[in-house]
Amino acid sequence: MDEFPGESKEYKSVDSATNEDEAVHYPVEFLNSLELSGIPPHTLNVKIGSPIMSLCSLEPPKASNGTRCVVTRLHTNVIEATISCGPYKGETVLVPRIPLVPSDSELPFKFRRLQFPVKVCFAMNINKSQDQIFKTIGVDLTSECFSHGMFYVSTSRTGTSETLYFGPK
Repeated sequence: MDEFPGESKEYKSVDSATNEDEAVHYPVEFLNSLELSGIPPHTLNVKIGSPIMSLCSLEPPKASNGTRCVVTRLHTNVIEATISCGPYKGETVLVPRIPLVPSDSELPFKFRRLQFPVKVCFAMNINKSQDQIFKTIGVDLTSECFSHGMFYVSTSRTGTSETLYFGPK
């Protein structure tokens, strides 16, 4: 993020237990520390020009889960971004703060996080790359994560082998 010009803006989430009786057992500081898959972080630092990925469907089909965008404006309660790939490339999308409740969490309680449903995105997993085209692809092979079809998906996101790179470095 330091490579982008300008100052970053910090957005903090508002976290709360969904059950008032459990709120005593799970203080806000603890909820703020939770980092779960599919849920934005408590502290989101972004700059104009930074790449972000949508974590839910905001304006389907234009801005659905996994849509990559570039931040164009930062407001108090809205992030303005431009879609960076796909059939809606170049279109503007407004990302509001919304309440998110993790559904597949292994936590023994439920909580709500009010935050922008995006993450800063310099890389993505193979499943998120489906139906997208990239100029350059780097596939990290340091761990055995491949299942049937993943190798094909990871290598077919660019049109030429000259821009396809493998390896841990």
